Formats: sequence, C-alpha cells, structure tokens
Amino acid sequence: MKTRRGWRVGKKKTRSTRGAPVVRALAAAAGALRGRAAWVAGGAAVVVLGLVGAWLFAGEEQAAPPDPRARQYRDFDACMLTGDKGITRGTLAASAWEGMQQASRDTLARVVYVPVTGPQSVGNVQPFFNSLIQRQCDVVVAVGAPQVQVTRAAAAKNAAVRFVLVDDDASAAKAETAGNVTVAKPDESLKETVAQAIRQAVRASNA
Repeated sequence: MKTRRGWRVGKKKTRSTRGAPVVRALAAAAGALRGRAAWVAGGAAVVVLGLVGAWLFAGEEQAAPPDPRARQYRDFDACMLTGDKGITRGTLAASAWEGMQQASRDTLARVVYVPVTGPQSVGNVQPFFNSLIQRQCDVVVAVGAPQVQVTRAAAAKNAAVRFVLVDDDASAAKAETAGNVTVAKPDESLKETVAQAIRQAVRASNA
C-alpha cells in the first residue's frame, strides 16, 4: 500500500567522537614545537592537522534545513501512457502533458509519462498499462489507439482509478464521459480537459 501524506523529518545529527584522534594529534604536534629541531616540522603538522580537524568537525554540523521554496508534492500520482514518440512537440501526448503539468502546479500532484516502446499493438501495450496499475497511479491518461483500447477495457475493473482517454480517432472522442472514464477530444480543449480531470480526482481523494 502507498504511504499516505506526510514528509519524513531527518533526525538531528549528534556530534560523534570522530574528532577525538585529531585533538590528540594536535596535542602531540604542540609538544613537538618544544623541540627546536622539530619547530619547522611541528609548525607544518599543526597547520595540516588544523585543516583536517576543521574539515572533520564541519562535517559533524547539523545538516541545513530543506529549502522552503522546494515543491512539496502530495501523495497522488497522475500517469500517462503514450506511443513510442512520447511527448514530442506537436503530438496529442504533448498537449495532454501540458495539461498534466498545469494540474500538478495547481494541486501538487506528481505527474509522469511512460512511452510504449516496440510494436504499437494491444498485446504490447498491456504490460505497460499493467505497470501503471501496479504502481498505484491515481489517474491514468491514455494517448494512442492501442493505449486507449487497453485502458477502456480495464477501466471497469479498476474503479478506484480515474482514466482519461485521448485519441486522434474522431469517433473515439464521441463517447460520453461516464463513471471513472473521461474522454478528451483531440482538439484545442485537450489540455484543459486533462488538467480538469486530474484536479477533480485530487479533490475527490481529499473528500
């Protein structure tokens, strides 16, 4: 099962005894300074050991706090299954990906896309689709004829997942949105349709 929301806070580091040998070495070097013959060597030893000691003790300091400006994602994943071209500029997948990124900025959901390599067939797409279900994606966006076919067939068996179907086949876009499936038309509304479907899924997960 997924580990639900929350961020691990690192434990405060405690100063170890790693610097003890350096302290003893510094004392020995200071003793070497008492002998005139060892003055030069002792002085060099103090400088070197002092630098090493500073490095060791600096390494024991508590780690700096995380940058508050870093994006803190929620435990929600939207995943897209594409053809072998991925999100190449000008493709439907690229437009859908823009919508996913916009939804991520709005909701802090994590987004990822997975291109199907090899034959663009139902049989080859199936294991890629299964991997998204196994990784517990909360939303699955499918782009491409075999991707849409596999996803539509599996939607009823995965009621907890929200599916968005995108295809360059105009007939596929005529289907009405129903249950846990949203059909995004492959036109200028595609980006917003995908983004809105993810926003709604995130709100539903918080209800």
